[in-house]
Amino acid sequence: MRGVVIAGTGSGVGKTSVVTGLLSSLSRRTRVQAFKVGPDFIDPMYHTAATGRQSRNLDTFLMDRDTVRSVAAHACRGADMCIVEGVRGLYEGLSGTTEECSTAEMAKILGLPVVLVVNARSLTRSAAAVINGFKSFDPGVDIRGVILNNVSGAQHERKLREAIDRYTDVEIVGIVRRSGDAVIGQRHLGLKTISTEGKEEISHLESLAEGIDTDRLADICGEADWMEECADPYAEHRCGLKAAVPMDDAYCFYYRENLECMEAAGMDVTYFSPVAGDDLPDADFYYLGGGYPELFASEISENRAFLEGLKTASDDGKAILGECGGLLTMCGSLETSDGARHPMSGIFDAEVRMAGRHGPSYVIADTTPENPLFGHKRLRGHEFHYSETVPSAGCGFGFKMIRGTGIKDGMDGLVMGRSLGTYMHQHAMSTDDWLSGVIESAD
Repeated sequence: MRGVVIAGTGSGVGKTSVVTGLLSSLSRRTRVQAFKVGPDFIDPMYHTAATGRQSRNLDTFLMDRDTVRSVAAHACRGADMCIVEGVRGLYEGLSGTTEECSTAEMAKILGLPVVLVVNARSLTRSAAAVINGFKSFDPGVDIRGVILNNVSGAQHERKLREAIDRYTDVEIVGIVRRSGDAVIGQRHLGLKTISTEGKEEISHLESLAEGIDTDRLADICGEADWMEECADPYAEHRCGLKAAVPMDDAYCFYYRENLECMEAAGMDVTYFSPVAGDDLPDADFYYLGGGYPELFASEISENRAFLEGLKTASDDGKAILGECGGLLTMCGSLETSDGARHPMSGIFDAEVRMAGRHGPSYVIADTTPENPLFGHKRLRGHEFHYSETVPSAGCGFGFKMIRGTGIKDGMDGLVMGRSLGTYMHQHAMSTDDWLSGVIESAD
């Protein structure tokens, strides 16, 4: 398997737009597997729409190095090449003094070269200085080329080429001209979400790839021979349980590995859309992911069959896991930013209101004895939300936060029977046999 990491000099340089356009263009003639470094749900949606293959997150906070490689190898089956989009700047990581959780670290783990995206707006000779600085900062990172974004015209391009040819030994792989149209829309949590089948929604980004030498990019790709030796990352069971997962614009933030972990465990998974008015399917286990329930609060609140079915399932002792947006749905009500109050399922005696930004940040949490689904585990994930949950005085918690904020006073995970609602987006690969406790609880 051949591949390359496309990194940036920082956030906002146009990585996702450039990578999405490149993926869309390449996928018309070859099978491309995309990855995103870091805990990001939206960028992989664009990758998936562009390639027709499910993009994956690779993150050394959420997974150890061997697991990162196993996940990558699993995803690359049947692909001809892989492209890994970095997170923030190439060297940004968990701290200011180590490479942990950085794109640079990931490039070393995967053994792949790097192509650097540089925002060349208003730069000429300075672009060469930036490139040299990034290349010399860590000789262990193999920076093989650059893509210059926001190039204003022929004269700007000529000056950039002259400077980079004279002062650096890094080749220019692509020139992306400045365009106000070839960009991705924004929403309050970042990039606007799209359907993973929405190829037409990202087709305009293919123009960004017109100035990229894709043949040269393919030549730069490194060989990841280690993939042939990687074991399957999932623990297999034959539990025979039925699971139901809402999947629409309100509930769309799921790590793909979590869903595949459910399938590997022998669960028969049904997907449905509360926003479209679907009833709650019959199941033994309900997994409600994050997304934008606050933007679809009216539709969710009006779907009483879904909400009342959820409350009944909880009362009947069914296993329910809600993450972030799922947590909001499991509370008594959701107050949106316009002050409107929308009744939710009422599994937990708690109210939710939209408030200031929390995160994004990595999370480490230990389960408490009250946790009904995960036994004695230390779990890793991330949190990022614009809401505050206010539980009643008697509510119990399923997680003690080691790192992160949670719901209240260093605690997270409201508990009612076998129902658990948390702000933490868990990653199945952060622990051994993630679903073992869920299976035991639901049996």
